[in-house]
Amino acid sequence: MTKKARSAPAAQRSAAPLGEDRRAAIADAAIHLVATRGLRGLTHRAVDEQAGLPPGSTSYYLRTRDALLSACVNRMLERDLARGSAGTGPPPGLDLEEFLVGMMLQLVRERPDDLVARYELSLEASRRPDLHTAIIEGGRRLRETLATVLAALGVPDPEKTAWPVAAMMDGLMYDRVAGAGSSLSDDAFENAVRTSLSALLTGLRQAKYSE
Repeated sequence: MTKKARSAPAAQRSAAPLGEDRRAAIADAAIHLVATRGLRGLTHRAVDEQAGLPPGSTSYYLRTRDALLSACVNRMLERDLARGSAGTGPPPGLDLEEFLVGMMLQLVRERPDDLVARYELSLEASRRPDLHTAIIEGGRRLRETLATVLAALGVPDPEKTAWPVAAMMDGLMYDRVAGAGSSLSDDAFENAVRTSLSALLTGLRQAKYSE
């Protein structure tokens, strides 16, 4: 995959947002900074500059670093749930296996900042209990959405199997944006995603999940 320079969030290129839009712009800018500069590059001042906001805006809404980190997690969760129809799964009539493949490919292509930031934040969460709680809760809600899809696909014990399926999906996406998978062509990566997910779902349909 040819790496392209990531553009700044739209908030930086337009008039300064207000209200809830400003909160979203702050979170988007923070995610971009974590993805491109790492956690050391994430400061309240840097977020103000990245989002094109007046100095002090970020600290007004999110006074502590923990609050800023949690805002990143919550913003990414908001986007993930919107993509998964807010816990109800995809609309009726869709090829559900294709839905999962498409979701993974879209995340890698359109939201690489979110993926890189998520992995950075997951490591940081091992040292920050509040952040760890936010990530665990976010993961639980995403697995609930995934479980509805797995149930419709005929996978037994979908609430339990959602965890290993999510872990495999995360692993493939992580490797694409930050590991050896970044050297694959787009077609090779897509084929690997389809083959791996299909094999996993086929195996899960044939075997009962045990404790």
